[in-house]
Amino acid sequence: MKEIRAYIKTHKLPDVTSALRAIAGLTGMTVLECHGFGAGWGATEANRGSDALDSRKGVKVEICCRDGLAEEVVAAIRNAAHTGLKGDGKIYVADITHAVRISTGEKGESAV
Repeated sequence: MKEIRAYIKTHKLPDVTSALRAIAGLTGMTVLECHGFGAGWGATEANRGSDALDSRKGVKVEICCRDGLAEEVVAAIRNAAHTGLKGDGKIYVADITHAVRISTGEKGESAV
C-alpha cells in the first residue's frame, strides 16, 4: 500500500479531484487547507528564521491506495495540477505497512 501526499495550488483542486475520481479502484482522498513556503519564495537568507516569512495558501491532498494504483494516481495529480509556473507543488509517496478499517475490522489492502 502507498500513501500519496500532494501539495498543490488551491485553484487546481477541482481539476485534481476530477482526475482522481476517474481512476477505477481509488476509494477516496482527504483534502486539507495549508500554508507554507518552498524554495524560491519566502525562504531567502534575509528572512530565514524570521516569523514574518511570506507563506502561501495551498491544499494538501492525502490518498492511501493499493501499490498498483500509485503511479496512476501520481500521474493524474501531476497532470491535473501542472500550470508550468514555479510553485505548482510537490508529490510525495511513502509505503504504508498496515491499515485497518474501523467499521469492519478489515486489515491490509482490503481496508483501503
